[in-house]
Amino acid sequence: MTTVNTPTATSGSSATTPGSPGTPGRLGSFGPVGLVLAGGVSVQFGGALAVSLMPRAGALGVVTLRLVAAAVVLLLFCRPRLRGHSRADWGTVIAFGVALGGMNSLFYEAVARIPLGPAVTLEVLGPLALSVVSSRRLVNVVWAALALGGVFLLGGGGFSGVDPVGVGFALGAGVMWTAYIVFSARTGRRFPQADGLALAMTVAALLVLPLGIASSGDRLLDPTTLGLGAAVAVLSSVLPYTLELLALRNLPAATFAILMSLDPALAATAGFLILGQALSAPEIAAIALVIAASIGAVRTQVGRSRAPALDA
Repeated sequence: MTTVNTPTATSGSSATTPGSPGTPGRLGSFGPVGLVLAGGVSVQFGGALAVSLMPRAGALGVVTLRLVAAAVVLLLFCRPRLRGHSRADWGTVIAFGVALGGMNSLFYEAVARIPLGPAVTLEVLGPLALSVVSSRRLVNVVWAALALGGVFLLGGGGFSGVDPVGVGFALGAGVMWTAYIVFSARTGRRFPQADGLALAMTVAALLVLPLGIASSGDRLLDPTTLGLGAAVAVLSSVLPYTLELLALRNLPAATFAILMSLDPALAATAGFLILGQALSAPEIAAIALVIAASIGAVRTQVGRSRAPALDA
C-alpha cells in the first residue's frame, strides 16, 4: 500500500510514521482531515483572544507575542536536534519560518484595517489557487471553484469601499499562506515529530521580534498582555500548526488547501455560537457551499487512497 503524500515526497520520509502502514485508509485520509478541522477550531478561539489583545499591543505586537511565545513552548517541548541536518533541510525550515512570520504579520495588519470577514475571505484565495495549480485531477478544480464561490458569497459583497492597503495585506497573507502549506509539508517530511515546526517558529519569531519591539515597545512587557499573548500563541500557533504539520504528512496539498476554505465558515459559525451574531441567508448558503466543496475534496482523496489497496 502506497502512503498518500504530496508529489515531492521522498522515500524514507517521515510520512511513513508508525501506524500509517497498518491503517492507511483511516489514518491517511480521515485522520489528517480531523487534525485540520481541530486546528481550525483552535484558531478561532485564538483569534477571538487576539482581537481583544490588539488594542493593548498593536498588530505587530500581537504577532510578536504570538510567535515568540509559541517558539519558546515548542522549543521546550520538542527539544529539536540542531545537528545531522542537510543544507536542504535547513533551507526548507528557514523558508517555512519566513512563511510563518509573513503570513501572521500580513494578516494582522489586514484585520487592523478591514473587517475580519473580508480579510479571511481574501486570504483564503491563496490556498484555493494552490489547490487548482497542484491538482492533477479535473474534479479538484470543480471543488475549488465551488469553495471559491462560497468564500466570495461569505464576503457578502463587503469588498467595495474597504481600505485598499488592508486588501493588499490580506492578499499578501494569502500568498504567504500558500507558501506555508508547501513548506509545512516539506518540513514535516524532513524533520521528526514537530522538530521542524519548532525551528521554523524560532526563525519566524526572530524575524518579527525587531518589528514588534519598534512598534509596541514596553507595552509587550505588561503582565496581562504577556498572559493573553501566551494564550493566543498556544491556541493560534502551537496547536493548529502542529496538527496541520502532522496532517500534511499524509494529506495532499490540494486537498489540504480546499479544507482551508473552511476557515471563513468556522469563523462565521463561531460568531453565531459564541458571540450571538446572526447568520444571514447568503452566509448560510456560503457555508453550505464551502462545506460541500470540502466534503467533495475529502471523498475524492479517500477514493484515491483506497484504489491501490484494491489492486494489492
